Amino acid sequence: MATWIVTGADRGIGAAICAQIAARGDTAIGACLEDAPALSDKGVEVAAGIDITSAAAVRKLVGQIGSRGVDVLLHNAGLVVERKLGEFDYDMFQREFAVNALGPLRVTEALLPRMAAGGKIGLVTSRVGSLSENGSGGLYGYRISKAAANMAGINLAHELRPRGIAVICLHPGSVRTRMTAGLSDQTTVGTLIDPDESARGLIARLDELSLETTGTFRHANGQALPW
Repeated sequence: MATWIVTGADRGIGAAICAQIAARGDTAIGACLEDAPALSDKGVEVAAGIDITSAAAVRKLVGQIGSRGVDVLLHNAGLVVERKLGEFDYDMFQREFAVNALGPLRVTEALLPRMAAGGKIGLVTSRVGSLSENGSGGLYGYRISKAAANMAGINLAHELRPRGIAVICLHPGSVRTRMTAGLSDQTTVGTLIDPDESARGLIARLDELSLETTGTFRHANGQALPW
């Protein structure tokens, strides 16, 4: 039985992943901003009050885990703010960067002492962070922060490979969540799928992850994506 930690588990993809992991018998620990009784009812251990931009909150998460080992760490927490050129909100851009790019590094660094050889780390980034696939522009803060998250994932893959820990960057697909509901740029949203479908794909990619495939960027459906 593996122990998974999933950030951003309050709702959407994160909640779906936790529910599916718990249902198959693994230990799912959902790091949530608020309490999530619906997750608890599904057998998920909820770590409430976890803002991944806060060092104190991340220490709280580590404290709740205690001496338990972590087999899979999935960075799912994310933030998107849509602002057009001429209407930028730089404070919000910095918040996006703190959540999407620096948050996974903060949590990974804090939890590495709990991870052994054979451990796996997944970063839910986005194909909109791909430089070569940017055919429409827009979503400045989100694109920039997700591109940075992809680079963080590659760096972690290099550094953690000698320790036997594999790392993968993952695109969840265009998912019907509260985060995507307000987006007007349909070229980046496309045909929306349900969180449960995305969760199944992300779990499958992490299940098959190994040191042979560490440092790769894949769609939840298994497709290899360009950087």
